Amino acid sequence: MSGSRPTARRGRDRRAEVLPAPRGRERFAPRDAPAVAVAGGGIAGLAAATLLAERGARVTLYEREESLGGRLAGRPTRLSDGSRVTMSRGFHAFFRQYYNLRGLLRRTDPGLDRLRPLPDYPLWHSGGLRDSFARVPRTPPFSALGFAALSPTFGWRDLAALDVRAALPLLDVRVPEVYERFDHMSATAFLEAVRFPAAAHHLAFEVFSRSFFADPGELSAAELLLMFHIYFLGSAEGLLFDVPTEPFPQALWEPLGDYLQRLGTDIRTGTPVRGVHPEGATGVAVRTDSAADRYDALVLALDPGALRDLVAASPGLGSPKWREDIAAVTTAPPFLVSRLWLDRPVRADRPGFLGTSGYGGLDNVSVLDRYEGEAARWATRSGGSVVELHAYALAEDARPESVHGRLVESLGRVYPETRAARIVDARHEWRSDCPFFPVGSHARRPPVRTSHPRVVLAGDAIRCDLPVALMERAATTGFLAAGELLRNWGVRGQTLWTVPRSGRSRALRALSAAGAR
Repeated sequence: MSGSRPTARRGRDRRAEVLPAPRGRERFAPRDAPAVAVAGGGIAGLAAATLLAERGARVTLYEREESLGGRLAGRPTRLSDGSRVTMSRGFHAFFRQYYNLRGLLRRTDPGLDRLRPLPDYPLWHSGGLRDSFARVPRTPPFSALGFAALSPTFGWRDLAALDVRAALPLLDVRVPEVYERFDHMSATAFLEAVRFPAAAHHLAFEVFSRSFFADPGELSAAELLLMFHIYFLGSAEGLLFDVPTEPFPQALWEPLGDYLQRLGTDIRTGTPVRGVHPEGATGVAVRTDSAADRYDALVLALDPGALRDLVAASPGLGSPKWREDIAAVTTAPPFLVSRLWLDRPVRADRPGFLGTSGYGGLDNVSVLDRYEGEAARWATRSGGSVVELHAYALAEDARPESVHGRLVESLGRVYPETRAARIVDARHEWRSDCPFFPVGSHARRPPVRTSHPRVVLAGDAIRCDLPVALMERAATTGFLAAGELLRNWGVRGQTLWTVPRSGRSRALRALSAAGAR
């Protein structure tokens, strides 16, 4: 995998763009291999560590938890019936336009055989409206036209009422220009200006915006437009996605950890980094609870709260302005994942994943035994089912027990057959560590580069002037951070792919530009 061919690949979209790595030698010679620390074992840290190790650097990967994966990590637990299972923070969609994340996974799974497609991405509103993406064309602009034609949330009167001029920016989303134009307003304000029908606003766009763990009334409109470009109008990969065939550790991170160790990486789980101390312009000391080790460079791939805390505990790191910007990085409101092991199955026609709106804070329902091997084996043995419920953007003072009770009640409204089910066991994850992108925040979002030439940042909270989001932003910034260090040493980085960096049609781009004048 350290050869010159790219490990990320374009999918079905012939207009996806390749970003060649800067020229450089293929890898370090053993005698000049630098020692590089990576703080954080999530997607961003794993991407950075992988590229650096493949190029011959001596990598030490620090992770505060006992396992790799970050927000996609998992832990073993024993249920009341004696079963050993894996609990994680739940469902994540691996979209086909996540080229760089999928390239990372191809290191240990070249054919991506440990992912499987889900046939649909249905959306239900409590008022009875239902949307599906199974029959929506994938290639823009037919994707948007097909969605409008097939969706019950769009009628001809709704389409006639749209403010076409206000909607034109959707036709040519570019980064960072989209932030310059729309970071000052909320996602809700943009949709109201366009006059999208209320049903579509609540059913589709609210579900999408809440995937950023944020209320659309607080989320930057620029993020909504970017998301619309990535998943809908800018990419021909479509809105269907894949999911792992087994829990995250077994399917993804344990194989990648083994791969890194074969490359010589020193993986130190259960080891949080407590402080970073620059030693001139050519090195840093990394302090843990037990030692302070010197490295030639450092990648900080941490969630927003951990990054803020580490920089605050490292007074010599960075310029005053940079430190202020790090302190301003915000965390999204809490969310709850409740996984239920039920004593009876849900109906056979229930989808593996369902997005919901209007159900008392329930944002989605996953039936894990539809696609995950471990859950399917438990369901077969017990005659039951494994169901997962998510609630995003909760109030800071919300009580997990109360939220869980509402979610179970809402599940009974969504899937009435579960009302009679007995909960064999349950596990819950209450977290607040995802990035938040409120109105007006982009100007202070820290980029990959820092004021120290040997310290770089990576993660889904980090600024990236490419059309990427969520897990793909984490993987892309991980590769970019490692590439920044490699470039300074004259070593080649990672070839990357991305969805088109502007609107797909010259005519539509011209129309969007005319609307902006």
